[in-house]
Amino acid sequence: MSADGAGPSDDDARETPDAGGPSRAELAARVAELEARLETVESTDEGPRKMSIIATKGTLDMAYPPLILASTAAAFGYDVTVFATFWALDVLHVERSAKLRLSAVGNPNLPLPNALAVLPGVDRLATRMMERRIADNDTATVEELLGTAIDVGVEFQACQMTMDLLGYEEDDLYEGVTAGVGAATAIRDMADADIQLLV
Repeated sequence: MSADGAGPSDDDARETPDAGGPSRAELAARVAELEARLETVESTDEGPRKMSIIATKGTLDMAYPPLILASTAAAFGYDVTVFATFWALDVLHVERSAKLRLSAVGNPNLPLPNALAVLPGVDRLATRMMERRIADNDTATVEELLGTAIDVGVEFQACQMTMDLLGYEEDDLYEGVTAGVGAATAIRDMADADIQLLV
């Protein structure tokens, strides 16, 4: 009660649950408990968390997701590997990465019916439109994102089977890319990762 007996004091209000919720004292106890648990987790941490990304696509629009996710995770302290297989190898290929195209066929976000999308030159036109949008918005290019990701410690792995299939050599790939990695290595990496993504 307050000094004049008219109602609850400030001290009473602090301890009183609000609409059935916990009191401040209960909340403070819960925060203290969570902080203690966090200290325990941090003290027993065996190293950085790991993210494993399997990249399979090599079109201009699909080159961005694994690069952005990988570089962002690495910036947050994750140990990141990107296993590139099939057409995703074009993203790691020095010459082909500068020529990635956007497919107009089957792309529901392009206001173009498939009957027109299959016409010669439409993919080239769609690619130029996207490249212009990238430049106008000052968005990093695929090459710039790849360089950034490598600089922040992302490990890019090139699938050996796909390299053999497409006739790519290690010298065709960007410096810093690990060539000749097999599926077994990628699976072990995924098994050890906290986050696994297929893009």
